[in-house]
Amino acid sequence: MRFTRLAWLGMAGLMLGACSQGDTSSDSKPASQTPAPVENNLTMQRLLGSPNLSGPGMNQVKMSPDGARVTFLRGKEDNKEQLDLWEYNIADGKTQMLVDSVELLGGAKEVLSEEEKARRERQRIKGSGIVSYSWNESGDALLFPLGGDVYLKPLAGEVKRLTNTEAFETDIKFSPKSNFVSFIRDRDLFVINVESGRETRLTTGATDTIAHGVAEFVAQEELSRYTGYWWSPDESKIAFTRIDESPVKMVNRYEMDSDGAVTTIAQRYPFAGSDNVLIELGVVGIDDKQVNWLDLGEEQDIYLARVNWSGSDNVLVQRMPRDQMQLDLIAYSANGDSQKTLLNETTEVWINLHKDLKPLKNTEQFVWASERSGFKHLYLYQNSGELVGALTSGDWVVDKLVQLDEANGDVYFLGFKDGTTEKHLYRASLTPNPASIERISQQPGWHSVAMGKDTRTYLDSFSSQDTPPQVALRNVADDSLVTFLNANTLDDSHPYHEYLEGHAASEFGQLKGADGTMLDYRIFFPPNMEKGKRYPAVLTPYGGPHGHRVANRWELSQNQMFAREGFVVLVVDGRGSYNRGVAFEAGVKNAMGTVEVEDQIAAAKYLQSLDYVDPERIGFHGWSYGGYMTIMMMAKAPELIKVGVSGAPVTDWGLYDTAYTERYLGHPKAPGEVYKKSSVFPYVDGISGKLLLIHGMADDNVFFDHSVKFMAEMQKKNIAFDLMTYPGQKHGIRGEATKNHVANLRLNYFKTHL
Repeated sequence: MRFTRLAWLGMAGLMLGACSQGDTSSDSKPASQTPAPVENNLTMQRLLGSPNLSGPGMNQVKMSPDGARVTFLRGKEDNKEQLDLWEYNIADGKTQMLVDSVELLGGAKEVLSEEEKARRERQRIKGSGIVSYSWNESGDALLFPLGGDVYLKPLAGEVKRLTNTEAFETDIKFSPKSNFVSFIRDRDLFVINVESGRETRLTTGATDTIAHGVAEFVAQEELSRYTGYWWSPDESKIAFTRIDESPVKMVNRYEMDSDGAVTTIAQRYPFAGSDNVLIELGVVGIDDKQVNWLDLGEEQDIYLARVNWSGSDNVLVQRMPRDQMQLDLIAYSANGDSQKTLLNETTEVWINLHKDLKPLKNTEQFVWASERSGFKHLYLYQNSGELVGALTSGDWVVDKLVQLDEANGDVYFLGFKDGTTEKHLYRASLTPNPASIERISQQPGWHSVAMGKDTRTYLDSFSSQDTPPQVALRNVADDSLVTFLNANTLDDSHPYHEYLEGHAASEFGQLKGADGTMLDYRIFFPPNMEKGKRYPAVLTPYGGPHGHRVANRWELSQNQMFAREGFVVLVVDGRGSYNRGVAFEAGVKNAMGTVEVEDQIAAAKYLQSLDYVDPERIGFHGWSYGGYMTIMMMAKAPELIKVGVSGAPVTDWGLYDTAYTERYLGHPKAPGEVYKKSSVFPYVDGISGKLLLIHGMADDNVFFDHSVKFMAEMQKKNIAFDLMTYPGQKHGIRGEATKNHVANLRLNYFKTHL
């Protein structure tokens, strides 16, 4: 249950949404209340179906190293889930398919191994066909996996198949100089010489419990570390992990598939308070295959958070103790002979990991991100660990470092300097001077950016409540448009054009949380509301740590459909959510189910205060942490929440994993009964409304056990509820038909009972 990946955990359909910027005051009302309602001509099946209603998609958009072309993945017209590799040539403005995934497979159906299914689940990889790819450093070839094998696509030639085995090759990478391709096979690390095709096995001894170069479950699920190996810049060495999973508890998980078959899956799962993997870090030579092991310290119960190289002789390691309240950045010599702690971050709550360590090439310095001020900002350090100064500062949050321009002394980053509902590209000086910050992106909305080494232009993936997802190349100097790669104009040729008349508008604003803190919200209105009529309302937050749902971006989601069907929909980011600073997040420390629930109760009361909302008809929906929030809201505020739909909820935090749960609640054996108080079970007596429980029967993240335990408790207390389970489905529901069923089920439940 990655609570940090909202596109999955919010489960609001496509996460692509709505409308015109409205009044941002806390007493905003719909801009129009015309008496004649508009008939909703949009079905759930069409909303979730193909072709994509938000327009032609461009997924994993990347700029080639030479800046000459842009590559991306795009679904087929008749199956948006089947992804192919495309390019846009900037010079001639032509778009063409580079690799047809179906053709390359010869029409054969892609069959994934269980390990690959689990890996994709951890990384939230959706779709089929070519689901990931990478450029080589020279920009003349692309690398991608398909059907468990490794393929190379030279720009000037035909696709070359590098492996042809029964095993699945995963985590494939170009070496820095493109002479090799590396991958994991059967839990060991291999490289293949691109020119000769000669394959070399660098590690041996993998077993059911030992793996080399592989990121363990919690590293992928909770630390956002998806790899277990890292090339040195001169491609002579690879740093890699050796994990021993034998201490991790083995559990039997039962998967019931759609054909009625029941499979017992033996899975090692680190429940809160139980043992994690044992981890080591080594450096192996490509030529001699000799391994030098790095000393990670006497304490073995640690998290290896990040690994980088500084030059080809120094490995930079980020290490955390189990309580995640300290982060050490340590420089090791590649031969393991020496080490030095460059810096350490400490906190009274928890460390939020980042990927913003960037060594400079022209000076003995590096850029680092820290929340030491209470907000995430960028800092410049000497390689010795001495702080030079802050590059950014203020009561706002840096999202991520985008690019360094050492020649001109600039650093580019995404952040929230101008408010938390919009994400923008900024530039600051590499000579510490926070006053130098200037905003590059000018269009109001949500920007995701790619930038090559030539920082004169940037690739802008952009949307707003009024604008479907666009991709454009823009000048950094004045943000002027160079060219659209995907203009995606809402004209009469757009797939959403015929549904525009019934489009549900939204507005942004703020309301007071339970403690008086101002909370961002987005509210969706039924089209052409009737004056004097009161409408049912639904709250659809995420609610948990790292959640950020209130954003000025395009959203064609279930929120849109709820509003079209006559519901007012309110999304509120309460305390505990992300991108508002440490203090805003910290309220859930050792107290899940408190401040975030209190703020959603305040949101429900705000809905009751609106003269166009029926105060007796308010519902609540969420998935994962949102599913947990649904149960807590129905239990703690039954007078407010009459109907709830809880998807894949955590009900007992003792059944969830170490890295996530202990980060926020500490160890289960700590005093204070924190785990008991944060579970749903002390509060279920309060549930009196209509509740629908939904869970996938093959969920390997939030195990079905959570819902089973909850069902048993509800039955024991003779509290009525409704249930829908999905055979073969994991935490993220897959398949167009099943997604459609889930979405219609939710909508109809609210229509029936609200």
